[in-house]
Amino acid sequence: MPTGVGFASLRNFRDLGGHSTGDGRVVASGRLYRSDSLGKLSDDDWVRFLDLRVGTVIDLRYPWEIARNGRVREADGLRYVNLSIEHRPYDQAEIDPDVDPWRHLADRYAEVASDGVVEIRAVLETIADADEPVVFHCASGKDRTGLIAALVLTLLGVSDEDIVADYALTENASAGLVADWRAANPGRVLRWPGYGRAPADVMWHVLSDVAAGYGSMTGYVADGLGMDTADLAARLRARLLSD
Repeated sequence: MPTGVGFASLRNFRDLGGHSTGDGRVVASGRLYRSDSLGKLSDDDWVRFLDLRVGTVIDLRYPWEIARNGRVREADGLRYVNLSIEHRPYDQAEIDPDVDPWRHLADRYAEVASDGVVEIRAVLETIADADEPVVFHCASGKDRTGLIAALVLTLLGVSDEDIVADYALTENASAGLVADWRAANPGRVLRWPGYGRAPADVMWHVLSDVAAGYGSMTGYVADGLGMDTADLAARLRARLLSD
């Protein structure tokens, strides 16, 4: 199972390498990372980040989030791509505590999958075409990032159980994400107790919803995104898997 990378200023950066696939191969380490906002990188962590030799950063946030909270620093050889896959903003801190929280989150992911077709397609193409390591991230590295991770891992042949387990690793970062929110929002009340959480139930809801609508995650890629799944999977597997 993948593990986190030691950044003091990030809460949820991790390598997607280490997952096994159905045909006995393994997602290679050091080629694809997921993260919370790279705009938070401190000077010391920036040096560590450069050591990863990342060639492309895909920022899944809204342009207004980037303007407000910053983006990854510029560096020679580092390509930055902003693809905002979410089209209906909502404030997680203000979610009604009385609603079913995990069903609520899964419904928001369904909106992203429906609304963000153009951007999600571009994200997958960017990852498949990259020659060097890639990082994709949103604000917390949880929701938008979690949906992209699930799609990529599915196309690589990783099991649903491992996809859910990868998603739930964000639970290890939840306390830090809450602390970041409180630091950025002095004087506000965090109404929703589920803020920063990523329990397995959410991703199980998502996988079930996609299966109900498209037959499977690969069915969503084919019919929802209009992509050649065999070609895309072959390109991703050639770049990201090892024997």
